[in-house]
Amino acid sequence: MKTLPLDGIRIVDFTQALSGPYCTLLLADFGADVIKVERAGIGDDSRRWGPPFIGDTAAYFLAVNRNKRSIELDLKSEDGIELALALIASADVVVENWRPGTAERLGLGAEKLRKSHPTLIYCSISGFGADSPRPGYDQVVQGTSGWMSLTGSSSGGPTKSGLPIADIASGMFAAQAILASLVRRDRTGAGAQIDLAMQDSLVSMLTYQAGSYFATGKSPKRSGNHHATLAPYGTFGTADGQVNISVGNDKQWTRLCDALGVAELAREPRFETNSDRVANADELHQALASKLRLLKTDEILSSSTLAGVPAGAISSLAEVLADPELHARGMILTSNHPRLGELKAPGSPWHIDGRSSTARIAPPDLGHDTDDVIEEIRRLERPAS
Repeated sequence: MKTLPLDGIRIVDFTQALSGPYCTLLLADFGADVIKVERAGIGDDSRRWGPPFIGDTAAYFLAVNRNKRSIELDLKSEDGIELALALIASADVVVENWRPGTAERLGLGAEKLRKSHPTLIYCSISGFGADSPRPGYDQVVQGTSGWMSLTGSSSGGPTKSGLPIADIASGMFAAQAILASLVRRDRTGAGAQIDLAMQDSLVSMLTYQAGSYFATGKSPKRSGNHHATLAPYGTFGTADGQVNISVGNDKQWTRLCDALGVAELAREPRFETNSDRVANADELHQALASKLRLLKTDEILSSSTLAGVPAGAISSLAEVLADPELHARGMILTSNHPRLGELKAPGSPWHIDGRSSTARIAPPDLGHDTDDVIEEIRRLERPAS
């Protein structure tokens, strides 16, 4: 791409930790000029969320702050607020994930700023919404949203996701809302105020599980590594490991049984249709597992591929991040940090006109760009000669 989709868009980023920084990371990868405003002398808390560290900076921070510039501001001082307001005057978007009410106390709330900047898009990310004083970190929201009640084995207790899904989902939804607001602004000239809650984000993602509750009045139970409404759809042991097999319809089931040499299973009335297989899932899993445990993972994957049935190995992160196909698709980005050396991170998943995201700027040291950004603001404030 000669230009990135968000070239020329400036975003003032008052966020820290993960939900907000992940939102602005996505926008930065699209080409936006993201100016990360950090507390003077302290910075984003996640700079210290380790181990592991690379040098003196947590890997956590480095993973979600590429393609941004960092400035230090003391927002408890008049000078700091003055600079923040001047920076916002030059911006298209503001993103903050302070506890609700903090922005207003600082004089940086959406209502005030949009009166003087009617085209401004102002996005607030919080745990439970702009009207709720409750603080919300990812694990808390995984519990309150029902997500943990659905995750884990049927015989075990509620389990959190292996990734901070509330943070990541709210960051993605916030970026989506900002992009939609930018499109609307191009059409109408109107800015926007976005109220994005982590709780709402995970509830939105309940989709068919919520549908099941609305249909039956009963909360769905945990189903571990298997699916509540499709079968077979889950994890099975093999002669040398484990494999995921996902059968989505009755034709796939018949083809899988033929490919594995157990065609008789497909003809059994108790396994004939998906509804039959779900109703008899325990018996189905036992029957299929007894065959799969005799075969090596590669044999099963080859048979599944021939049958046109989705299947895959369960890979470690080391295996995933070394995958040549991922590297060929540009999903592993490398940047060169002036102090920390070569840094790697997963890229954004989009490809536009055949091009994927790049690491244009390494994750910044605290305040690395303060002088440059202040000079840019001063130039904008100077009258034309």
